[in-house]
Amino acid sequence: MKYISEALSSRLICHELAFTAAAAAFIAASKQAKLFPVVIAEGHAEGSIISLKSANTAELVGWKTGRYWPSNAAIKIPCHVSTIFLLDPGTGRLDAVIEGTEVNAFRTAAADGVAVAKLSRVNSECLAIFGTGQQALYECAAVANVRDITTILVVGRDIQKAQVMVETLAGKGFNAQVSDAESACRRADIIVTVTTATSPLFKAEWVQSGTHISAMGADTKGKQELPVALFQRAKLFCDFTSQSMAIGEFQHLSSCVTQYQPVMLGDVLTNKVVGRTSEADITVFDSSGIAVQDLFIGQHLLEAAEAAGCNIEL
Repeated sequence: MKYISEALSSRLICHELAFTAAAAAFIAASKQAKLFPVVIAEGHAEGSIISLKSANTAELVGWKTGRYWPSNAAIKIPCHVSTIFLLDPGTGRLDAVIEGTEVNAFRTAAADGVAVAKLSRVNSECLAIFGTGQQALYECAAVANVRDITTILVVGRDIQKAQVMVETLAGKGFNAQVSDAESACRRADIIVTVTTATSPLFKAEWVQSGTHISAMGADTKGKQELPVALFQRAKLFCDFTSQSMAIGEFQHLSSCVTQYQPVMLGDVLTNKVVGRTSEADITVFDSSGIAVQDLFIGQHLLEAAEAAGCNIEL
């Protein structure tokens, strides 16, 4: 059996590896991958959550567990922990265990990066980011990796946290500034939402023609970041249609009459469906977080470890 520790996976992961894995995963999801219902459980500790996402392709089978233990903050260890498990597709025996807490941050942001690369206008320069948590920083980096971003507008409920994020982004070489929601939406070429919101973060009429929106936060029932009115004037894309409409942003689609139905990003990547058709299109991508992403990024990490000469056999 192979084993990659958190320390090793953190050294191996990068935006380019995550992007390649995510693109391959989206294509597999649109062709022949099977995804199974997400399992959400609880630990005994107050507020603790365990999630399990599983999938298979012809070559890969396994699952990713995510754990959220809010009490960890008091003892200064991560509240979020992720581990990928890969099985031998022929025998079902456990083939690899990959600790991937930081990997998961890259993996989530990579979905955003692939969507932005395929759906946003090539000359997009202004990014509005809704959310001031650690994941928001990864999202900014992933978007800047595929577009020449000159300005980042940070929108957060807590102005102090937003200012801290601006300073952190400035330290990474970005031109960032705190903004209110309406100003950010009216200026942005790209809007990314990465929050735990359960109601819309902005109004549909604030979004300008030509804007691309990546909604990264909704991954359980009840979560919502976007106004449903936006769907009536936007082209809709997602990672996996049934999951997006069950627990992602498009779970709210039934309350809206729209000419567009969600299209899987993998179909755009393989040119089965056209994505953006004009500079005026508003495009929305919903990332509900699919298990096949975890399988592919796990496989890519195994290959990277072997290429680097790391001893990962137990």
